[in-house]
Amino acid sequence: MRLILASNSPRRKQLLTDLGLPFEVRLREVDEEFPPHLRRAEVAEYLAARKAAAYAPDLAADECLLTADTIVCLDDDVLNKPADAAEATAMLTRLQGRAHAVYTGVCLLAGAAGPGQRRVVFSDYTTVHFRALSPPEIAYYIARCQPFDKAGAYGAQDWIGLAGITRIEGSYFTVMGLPTHRVWDELGRLGYPLLGA
Repeated sequence: MRLILASNSPRRKQLLTDLGLPFEVRLREVDEEFPPHLRRAEVAEYLAARKAAAYAPDLAADECLLTADTIVCLDDDVLNKPADAAEATAMLTRLQGRAHAVYTGVCLLAGAAGPGQRRVVFSDYTTVHFRALSPPEIAYYIARCQPFDKAGAYGAQDWIGLAGITRIEGSYFTVMGLPTHRVWDELGRLGYPLLGA
């Protein structure tokens, strides 16, 4: 079974590489809108499944597709990728000095389209605590790291994670964009040859 990663995220690529899972990348544009009634984990799972649906008809019998979507939630507000520096500043200003939740939804789709195709959708969440950040720190981070491709306008592996995150409850890798422990377990259940077996 060949693993197909439907993501251009360098973090997801690195995490799969570090797990020792060979994969190839396939990309296509998928709309990331979601119904407004969905909350938290539902949003992440919906988006991961929506991405997978765009690839489902083209999968071969020996392929397993992995799609994922990470969202940042402050209370019930979903903070998506910021459009510009002003939006990133507004997001980080809201997050500073508070705890928030990061959800990563994953969809695994194994086999060719049809009744034998197997689909697993799940999510994992982590609570992230930020210390109070000053406006100059927020401005420095945005100018230095340009976090416009990141939900909530930050990457935990970036400068702001080193300087601003005081505590994490849950998997660090979920915050990075892939709950690797869950992915490993679910791939095994789907019969993917882990450990090169």
